[in-house]
Amino acid sequence: MVREIQAEALSGAIRALCIQANTVLPQDLRTAICSARAEEPSPVGQAILGDLVENYEFAQNRGLPICQDTGMAVVFLDWGQDCHLAGGSLEDAVNEGVRRGYLEGHLRLSVVGDPLRRVNTNDNTPAILHLRMVPGDEVDITLAPKGFGSENMTKLKMFNPSVSPEQVEDFVVECVSQAGSNPCPPVVIGVGLGGTSEAAALLAKRALLRPAGEHHPDPFYAAMEERILERANRLGIGPQGLGGRTTALSAAILTQGTHIAGLPCAVNLGCHVTRHAHMTL
Repeated sequence: MVREIQAEALSGAIRALCIQANTVLPQDLRTAICSARAEEPSPVGQAILGDLVENYEFAQNRGLPICQDTGMAVVFLDWGQDCHLAGGSLEDAVNEGVRRGYLEGHLRLSVVGDPLRRVNTNDNTPAILHLRMVPGDEVDITLAPKGFGSENMTKLKMFNPSVSPEQVEDFVVECVSQAGSNPCPPVVIGVGLGGTSEAAALLAKRALLRPAGEHHPDPFYAAMEERILERANRLGIGPQGLGGRTTALSAAILTQGTHIAGLPCAVNLGCHVTRHAHMTL
C-alpha cells in the first residue's frame, strides 16, 4: 500500500529543520568540543574552545544562530519508494520550506540566484537537494546548512590508481594545512573516495553527517581516519587558527567503487559548527 505525504507537510518539516540546525549544535559536536577543551594544552586554544561552548549554549537558550553565516541549505532526502508526494512538486516543497525557515527564523540570507550576476534571492533559495530512493514508506530528511568559509576550502584530486594510502592521507592533511584558519577550526574532515568526480564530492559532504567520534565500519579505513585526525592535530593551527592542538574534531571517510583507471578523492571541511538536523516523516 502506498503512503501519501502532502507537499505542505514536507515544507513544514524543512522549515523547522532550517531553524533547528542553525540554532542547536548536535550533541556529538558539543561532546567533542568539551573533550577537546579539557585536553587542549594551549591556554589561548583552551580559552577559545570555552568561548565556543558559551556560544552554542547561548544560541540554543536564546534561539539565535550559532554562527552569523547560516549557510546554504543542503537537503538530504531518503525517500521511501512506497511513499507518494501529493499537492505539489518535490523541489518546490523543499524550497518553500527553506524560504519559510530562513525568513521566519530570521536567518541570514546568503544565496544569489546567478553565480556571476550575484543578485540575492532574499529567501536563501534555491536549496541544494540530494535525493535517494530507499525501501519503505518513510521519508528521512537531513538539513545541513553549509557556510562558505569552510565550503570554499573543498578540494578534489583525481589520483592514479597506483596511489598509496599514505599519499591519500598526505593529500587530506595538506588540504587541512592549506585551509588554515579559513574554515573556522576546529574542523570536521569529510573525505570521499571512489566513484567519479561528482560522486566523490557528494561522499565527502555526506561524511560530515557522521557523528564525531564514530569510525568507518571497515578497520582499514577506521585506522586511516585516526591517522588523518592525529596528523591534522599536529599541524598547530589550533582553535580559530590561533595555535594549539585542536585543529580537527573528527575525520570521516566514505567510499564507493570506482573505475580501474582512477581514484577520485574529495575533501570537504566542516567548521566548528558543522550543523545538521534530522527528521522522519
